Amino acid sequence: MVSRYSLIAFLILFLIGCTPGSPAGTPAPTASAIPPASTPTSAPTPAPDYAAQIRNGQYQLGIPDSLRVVQFTDGKYESSPPGSPDYASATLMDHSARGDLNGDGVDEIAVAVVENYGGTGNFVFIAVYTLTSGEPVFQTSTLVDDRPAINALSIENGEIFLRAITHASEDPFCCPTLQNERHYQLIDDQLQISDYVTFTPDGRPRTITIDSPLNGSEAFSAVQVKGSFAIAPFENTFAYRIYDVGGIELSAGAVTVTATDFGAPGTFDTMINIGGLLSGSVIRVEIQDISAKDGSLLAMDSVELVVK
Repeated sequence: MVSRYSLIAFLILFLIGCTPGSPAGTPAPTASAIPPASTPTSAPTPAPDYAAQIRNGQYQLGIPDSLRVVQFTDGKYESSPPGSPDYASATLMDHSARGDLNGDGVDEIAVAVVENYGGTGNFVFIAVYTLTSGEPVFQTSTLVDDRPAINALSIENGEIFLRAITHASEDPFCCPTLQNERHYQLIDDQLQISDYVTFTPDGRPRTITIDSPLNGSEAFSAVQVKGSFAIAPFENTFAYRIYDVGGIELSAGAVTVTATDFGAPGTFDTMINIGGLLSGSVIRVEIQDISAKDGSLLAMDSVELVVK
């Protein structure tokens, strides 16, 4: 699970000593290479009506520890003139989407927002607004990266889809190179990544697909997890992790996979011990491909289960 707060803690350290700067400026995943990144200098597209409403709405800043709610004016907030010691800004980007994320029959709105605090860092968040009496009300947000390139944002089948270029472990802060796709689910009013795909230099997607059990299935003391993948992991081994609905890790272990060759497609079929969790608990089981080089996440799929 990618934790918003661990990422924020890391990025706050980067803010120290940064020089003043200015803030920078939809489809299911496919097996084809990702198109070139959009740039802050590209001409903005007209905002849909639902996104235009947010341009003069409220927004909760994602970097500060305090719940700091600010007011947009025509899609922009600034706390003070640039260069001030307490400078903070938030700017709506051109990416937005609308759809029902929690199955209640009422649409949510997802938008991209960039925050700046007087340094070179431009921290991009995906923010979710719920429509209350036709008016968008801020609900939650999650950090994407510092200075990513956002290529696509949509809502389909109750999930947010994001295509972006973010930082690999050795990328300089100015220049992300990691092409990736992910889905977010809205769970207990928080955004959680439900799957994650990165791409090889030649454009092949590193996908993991859990075929069984189905999302929402019941699980007892152990659960059999079956699935497939597009590219075999290092030493034919994935990791599994079990989380509660709050994102707290409950257990972890290894999953041995079967593939015909190094880097070839293959399958996995493993029994995962859940342990003595209370009946009725909702858990998330993730199957992850972790880089042996630097420990970064290369691919992930997850399933939500109800303990019985």
